[in-house]
Amino acid sequence: MAEDLSAVARFLYEAGTLKQTKRTGWWMAGVRDPESVAEHSWRTALLATIIAKLEGADPARAAYLAVWHDSQETRTGDVNHLGKKYATEANPQAVTADQVAGMPEILASAVRELVAEYEAKESAEAICARDADKLECMIQGIEYKAQGYENAQRWIDNSRSRLTTKSANELADAVLATGSLDWLRTALGERQS
Repeated sequence: MAEDLSAVARFLYEAGTLKQTKRTGWWMAGVRDPESVAEHSWRTALLATIIAKLEGADPARAAYLAVWHDSQETRTGDVNHLGKKYATEANPQAVTADQVAGMPEILASAVRELVAEYEAKESAEAICARDADKLECMIQGIEYKAQGYENAQRWIDNSRSRLTTKSANELADAVLATGSLDWLRTALGERQS
């Protein structure tokens, strides 16, 4: 007989709310319709893969951590940096334990272990995933600034200053030296200016 997967099904619907949960810090920069937590997590996972590969860490594990790094925000919302000054910060591990309650233990324990590893900030993969989170914020800030949101510069500078790995720092330098549409010019065979 198959295990009861109804708790997993409920979580999948819950996880889907992150597609509508906006990253609230961008409102302070004047961004009217900021990215969702899910959109942020997707590019963070890509960046975690890249940084981990360059750092000699396990890229799949780093991406795995990055995918789950903000999963608790289905319950807490996206509390921005200023909000954390006033609101008691929810313990990500406690939120995760509630989220996975009732799931088959093989799944529940895997998710709890991932979140614990990310929050411990000790493994090479967790360090790479955390740098990916900061680098993704920096890139998003650059894109918002290019759309006319000048106040995004604060997020660009803050995110850049918080990177720790050599690879993330070098990648940040490359991103800052590259135009956000250079990929399109290259794909079209146009000369770079």
